[in-house]
Amino acid sequence: MNKTYETLGYTNILNQLAESANSMQAKEMIREMKPFLSESELRKHLRDTTQARKMLDLAGVPPIPSMDGVEELIQKAVKGDMLYPEDLEKIGSFLAAVRRLRDYLKKGMDQQIGIAFYGENLTAMEDVEEEIGRSIRGGKIDDYASGALRDIRRELMMLEEKIKTKAEAILKSQKSCMAENFIVTRNGQICLPVKKECKGKIKGTVVDRSATGSTLFIEPEQVSRLREEYDMAKLEEDGEERRILYELTGMVADREETCSENIKTVIKLDFMFAKGRMSAEMNAVEPSINTERRISIKKGRHPMLKKEECVPLDFEIGKRSRGVIITGPNTGGKTVSIKTVGLLSLMAGSGLHVPCEEADICMNCQVLCDIGDGQNMEDNLSTFSAHITRILEILKRVNGESLIILDELGSGTDPAEGMGIAIAILEQLRLSGCLFLVTTHYPEVKLYAEKHEEIVNA
Repeated sequence: MNKTYETLGYTNILNQLAESANSMQAKEMIREMKPFLSESELRKHLRDTTQARKMLDLAGVPPIPSMDGVEELIQKAVKGDMLYPEDLEKIGSFLAAVRRLRDYLKKGMDQQIGIAFYGENLTAMEDVEEEIGRSIRGGKIDDYASGALRDIRRELMMLEEKIKTKAEAILKSQKSCMAENFIVTRNGQICLPVKKECKGKIKGTVVDRSATGSTLFIEPEQVSRLREEYDMAKLEEDGEERRILYELTGMVADREETCSENIKTVIKLDFMFAKGRMSAEMNAVEPSINTERRISIKKGRHPMLKKEECVPLDFEIGKRSRGVIITGPNTGGKTVSIKTVGLLSLMAGSGLHVPCEEADICMNCQVLCDIGDGQNMEDNLSTFSAHITRILEILKRVNGESLIILDELGSGTDPAEGMGIAIAILEQLRLSGCLFLVTTHYPEVKLYAEKHEEIVNA
């Protein structure tokens, strides 16, 4: 990520924006955002943000699904692997969200909100959604997923009851042979706790014995026969469950193309609605975009500052001036002002709304800045040396389409030398034709600005 993005807070804005997205794919798209160099592309993305904001104002928050792992599950189905109940439930939830999102977008079609027509690219797969919903509940296959499964499970319940009843009947009839007066389960089998000396009186299989060996856990013959029936029924249940799961998996695999198109559309909408939500949260507006190298901001606010604590900024550059030199006392707001202009320029250039009453912001091929204490211990550079190193790099890259932001120009060294260096740097910026914002403490720099009509003192 460009160092300027971190310095001006653009990286923080992207991180905040990513939190508004639901899908991992949209979050990744957001983190890779940067200002556009194509005017048509920028205007399209700004239009998307504006339309998303209109939909949010009209109909509230859209039902965007998270889609976590849905693509992988669809590909798994296509390969022929069986999807498990929890997998199918996740796909069912996604399909339900697609249907609700389509209904949500219909509300905007009557108002001719462009983003609403993305709903035409969403296909509600109600037959698959209903079949999954009917067959899978709470991450398990429902009894009524098929008539055969219902009958098998009913038989299993009856056999369980028979096994328990038979074991309890033997327990009561052979009370004197029992070490305890209740039945127990060992290795998944219902057993009687028989005294060792009574082993011959209870026909059955010894499944386990107590630590002392005085008690034998025996599965009676009558119970064993019923358990064998139960085990056979369990095999039938497993087979029927797998048949149902493969059938549902096949339905998903057959609609792969539709699912994939739905996923792509949802990701686009998730990305756009994240931008719309940020606009609403910041009480931001769509900026006008120009290529005439002018910036005009009315009542601009730095988005990372609380609105009630932020002093709104009015700023203008580019009509008569190309450079603004800001002077004033420490803690007077100079750095916040230039950071606000820089950050709002990056946001506008990326297709985002900006927090202000009104803005007209030019496209820039690059935004470069030198702000803050740049002392580099590893390279053994002083604060002043670090500033000069960065500024020299900026001067190598600057052109007429750049926006340059320099804080405390010339500070950190002997005042006479610092003043001379500051004026020399300003002269290079002036000759480059770029837009530049500079803060300084040197009164001589103000005198330099007065000699050039394209530079304004503030």
